[in-house]
Amino acid sequence: MRFIPSSTHSGFTLAELLVSLLILAEIATFTIPKILSVQQNNSNKANAKDVAAMISGAYQQAQLAGIVNGNTRPSNLTPYMNYVAMITDGRTIDAYPGLTTRTCDATNPCISLHGGGLLWLQDMYRFGLTTDRQIIEFVFDPDGTYSGSSADSSGKSVQFSLYYTGRLTTRGKLTPNSCNNEWCGLNPGPHDPSWFNWQ
Repeated sequence: MRFIPSSTHSGFTLAELLVSLLILAEIATFTIPKILSVQQNNSNKANAKDVAAMISGAYQQAQLAGIVNGNTRPSNLTPYMNYVAMITDGRTIDAYPGLTTRTCDATNPCISLHGGGLLWLQDMYRFGLTTDRQIIEFVFDPDGTYSGSSADSSGKSVQFSLYYTGRLTTRGKLTPNSCNNEWCGLNPGPHDPSWFNWQ
C-alpha cells in the first residue's frame, strides 16, 4: 500500500499565526506587570511580618531583662533584634501613606535588616511620654528608598505601634482612643500601605 499525499494541507496561515502572536503579546503586556506587582507585594508583606515578629520578640526579651518602663524607646530594643547595621547618615526613606519621608539620623536612626529594607526607630518617643499614649513606634520601608511621593504605592512604609502592654499593631489597626505620635489630630486616620495586611 502506497501513501498518497493529499492535495489539501491543513494548518495555520501566516496571517493567522501573526494575529495569534499579537493577541498573546497583548495579554502578556497586561498580565506580566500585574504578576510582578503581586509578587513584590507578597515579598514586602512577608518581610514586614518578619519585622513584626522581631519587634515582638525583642519586646519580650527586654521585658524579661527588666528594662521595659516608661523611659523605654525603640533603640532600647535593638540589642534584642537581628539586624545588619545602624544607619545614621541622614538618608531618606518613605513614611506611611499620607506622609512623605522619614530621615535616618542620630535622633531617629534606622537599622538595616537581613531580609532587606530599613526599620526607622522613632526614638524621640518613649512609652511614658504621655499617660494617654504609652506607644513607641517603628516604620518599615521594604525597599529602603524614598519613592518621592506621599501617595500609596508598593514602596511606601508600614508603621508599627508597640504598646506598653506588648500589643503590636499597624497604624491602620490602632486600638480605640490611641494617640499615635505627633500626628494625632494633624494627620488622623488609618494609613497602612496597600501591600500590607495581617492575613
